[in-house]
Amino acid sequence: MFLFIISILLKIISIIIPLLISVAYFTIAERKLMGIIQRRKGPNVIGFIGLLQPLADGLKLFAKETILPSNSNLIVFLFAPALTFILSLIGWAVIPFSEEVVLADLNVGILYLFAVSSLSVYGIVMAGWASNSKYPFFRCFTFCCSNDFLRSFIRFHYY
Repeated sequence: MFLFIISILLKIISIIIPLLISVAYFTIAERKLMGIIQRRKGPNVIGFIGLLQPLADGLKLFAKETILPSNSNLIVFLFAPALTFILSLIGWAVIPFSEEVVLADLNVGILYLFAVSSLSVYGIVMAGWASNSKYPFFRCFTFCCSNDFLRSFIRFHYY
């Protein structure tokens, strides 16, 4: 039983770590492309042609001071981004990387993917609600209603 849990954790780590690294380097590719479009160099200071920039950005993110609003609901304020991040990662559980490499081989994998992606709205709503202010609360609903996926989901089910 212990070896089974270790093997599942290793599979999860082998999916999450390359995913997070690829997102970091897609971000630097986007920043370099925007720099080319705007006729400037883009990020090129840290490392060879800026390849260590995502690591420096991550280090800066962890070193920054966390600002907690005084009127907010602190538990929900801290849980909302964690929920959104976790929901964005667990969707990858049913994505096959090859015929043998898949974390969870479900018969209803596409239904699982739709369900998990529709749950990500809750993190955004919780973030707006946690502020205890009406303007962020209205804005989070505006964002959720303007989401193309959510709009097509509502259109598919109610028309």
